[in-house]
Amino acid sequence: MKRKRIRSTTILGVLQNGKAAIGGDGQVTLGNTVVKANSMKIRKLYNGKVLCGFAGSAADAFTLLNRFEEKLEQYRGNVSRSCVELAADWRTDKYLRKLEAMLAVISEDSAFIVSGTGDVIEPEDGIVAIGSGGMYALAAAKMLKKHTSLSATDIVKEALNTAGEICIYTNQNIRVEELGE
Repeated sequence: MKRKRIRSTTILGVLQNGKAAIGGDGQVTLGNTVVKANSMKIRKLYNGKVLCGFAGSAADAFTLLNRFEEKLEQYRGNVSRSCVELAADWRTDKYLRKLEAMLAVISEDSAFIVSGTGDVIEPEDGIVAIGSGGMYALAAAKMLKKHTSLSATDIVKEALNTAGEICIYTNQNIRVEELGE
């Protein structure tokens, strides 16, 4: 019997004018069926100073989210060091290496994508996107950031709604968290 692939998630984070926002849609899909429409895939961490979104297998993503939170505590909120150390553990630890998930991390001054292959990517434009509809949201956010004066939160909302119009694995049940309010 062929195992059905769980698909879900579009996560987008944006840094704009000293403010940061991250958002995600609520859809979880199993095969060609939507099994949940209002999932919460973003979190505020480290006393509300860091935002994180996750994509991939739910159990794997929560495991990585917990590990990342531990790294933030260990390195006193140093986001870049915490991302690098998580990626190093993820790549070398026999248990973690098998996890299928990605994290998008954003603070008031930095944005990172952390993958299970050991990648830690810090985009130069302050936009991070992961998940099934991530590239649709990324394209929309890049154009909105370049050609409008919208806030980080508004860019995230508009770009995620655009992704929800295009990607069958993304809905428009959007949740957004922000920093620098």
